[in-house]
Order: sequence, then structure tokens, then C-alpha cells
Amino acid sequence: MLDTSARLLRLLGLLQSRRFWPGAELAARLGVTPRTVRRDIDRLRSLGYPVRASAGPAGGYALAAGAALPPLLLDDDEALAVALGLRLATMTAVTGLEDAGLRALAKLEQVLPTRLRRRVRGLHAAMVPLGMVGPAVDAERLSALAGACRDRVRAAFAYRGNDGRRSERDVEPHALVCSAARWYLLAWDCGRGDWRTFRVDRIGGRLQSGPRFLPRPIPDGDAAAYVSRAVGSDPYAVRARVVLHAPLARMAERIPPLAGRLTALADDRCLLETGAQAVGMLAVWIAGLGVEFEVLAPQELAGSLEDVAARLQRAAGRSTAASPLPIASDGLAG
Repeated sequence: MLDTSARLLRLLGLLQSRRFWPGAELAARLGVTPRTVRRDIDRLRSLGYPVRASAGPAGGYALAAGAALPPLLLDDDEALAVALGLRLATMTAVTGLEDAGLRALAKLEQVLPTRLRRRVRGLHAAMVPLGMVGPAVDAERLSALAGACRDRVRAAFAYRGNDGRRSERDVEPHALVCSAARWYLLAWDCGRGDWRTFRVDRIGGRLQSGPRFLPRPIPDGDAAAYVSRAVGSDPYAVRARVVLHAPLARMAERIPPLAGRLTALADDRCLLETGAQAVGMLAVWIAGLGVEFEVLAPQELAGSLEDVAARLQRAAGRSTAASPLPIASDGLAG
């Protein structure tokens, strides 16, 4: 049997691992009697941990939120995951978290066992930021929007559109989606009576909270897929649907979510929904994917592909027929 101090740490770790524990299950995990569990719970409460208890045959214990953040007990994998997440927080496009992330990382590394400290430092030494890919997003605004999504509270804010025009929006926030260092808010726009996708970096001013709302079913039940379609094809003058003769997993490695939406059709085929401002640009991009494909829509895309194919064939013929350039004696073309 564990001594009292070790048992308390073990009990605290169990309470932090899930929301609710039946008293009998805790006793079995710790190898003690239910009466000993009750005494240990009282000891945790005396140390400031807010543990709630419920009576009856289905009764048990739950660690509630308190006035201060209690010490967390992490296993090796959890500690590595937290350390990696903190390092990434200092390298992303979310502003306002850099200093806090470094302070938290320093505290964590200070108490890590030597074996884990070496692994964490090795990870950090190998991680080099390439630079900001997207616009910076304020951490407080991101947190406020996440809270509105969680609590189902309407939000009002000023928004700057693609054309630079500002408008006032009153929305029902449903989800935050991050892709390619850009953050998007998926919300029901109360003024326009439809779903809208908002870039978080274009949300300005103070976020005003409104009344609570009942959540609406997200189209197709997938917030990420909706944002991918809204950003990857809907805003463009030319929107295309193309069957790619390749597995979805293979094409997902080549096509980022913001470039188009992929849907599996079979083990060796997938549907690409994408868009561009000009049909010629779209034809060249699709041809460059390096797989067999067929165009479902629009018809203009098929015609543009024929033009591209003809130009490439002519260019290949000229390249083959052309005589090589003379080489000067110093190895440079004369």
C-alpha cells in the first residue's frame, strides 16, 4: 500500500484525469477502503483542492474549478505534449501569448525529470520558425470568440471585408477554424439570415456580448469542411468540381484545405471543389497536380485545358526540334 503522501498524489492525479470517479472505483484503484478515500478527500480539501462529493449508490467525487489553478500532475507523454504546445504558442500568429508561453515553459522545464528535459530541449533546438505565414490574431479576441462559441452567446463586432469596407455584424458564433496560420469564425449572421465565415484578424473594435441562443445545425455537420468550401471556392469567379483519379489521402498532402475541399468517392478517387479568379489559372493548377482527372464543371474549364494542352504540345515540339546552343571554350554559352 502506498504511504499517505504518495497516495494523495496518486488520488489527485486520478481526479485530474477525468470529470467524475465513483467512490468504489477510486478505492479499488488506490487499494484502500472507501473510508480511507473519504479521509484522503478531506486532506485534499484542507490543502485547497475543491473536491465535490455526491452520496448514494452512484455517488462519487469530482475535482471542481477553484479560485486558483492547482498544480497539475502529468505523465511523461502529457508533459512532452504540453511543452511542445507551449513552444508552438510562442511561434504562431496569435499575439499576446509569447511571453506567457515562455514563462510557463520555463516553469515546466524547471521541474521536469532529467530524461524528459533532454527530450524537450532536443525538440526545441530542432524547431525553427520559418516566419509569419498569415496575419497576427490577438489572443484575447480569440479567447473571447471561443468563449462565445462555448457559451452560445451572440456577439457584435465591426468587420472589414475583402474590399476594405467596414460593417457592423451581429452573429451567433458556432466554431473557430484554423488553417495555414489563419483563424476563421463560422457564425450565423443575424442581419443577413445566413451562415458566414469571418477572418478573425479582420474583426475590429470591442466584442459586444448579447443574449444566449440555441445552436443551429452546421451545414453538412462539419465546420472545417464548410470553411474550406467558403474560403477555397465560393469567393471566386470560377468554381470547379473535378474528379481526381487518386486516393484522398494522397491528394490531401498536395492540396491545402484553403485551396479546395476534397471528398472521397472511392479508394482510388476523390472529388475536388475549388475555385480561381480566371479559368486559365485553374486549368494550369489542376494540370500541375500530376494525376489523371476529369472535369465535372464548368464546361469552360475543359476548353481551357485543351488550350493549355495544345500550347504545351507546341512548346515540346519546338524544344525537340531546336538545335543546342553552342558552348564556348570556357564552358559558357557564346
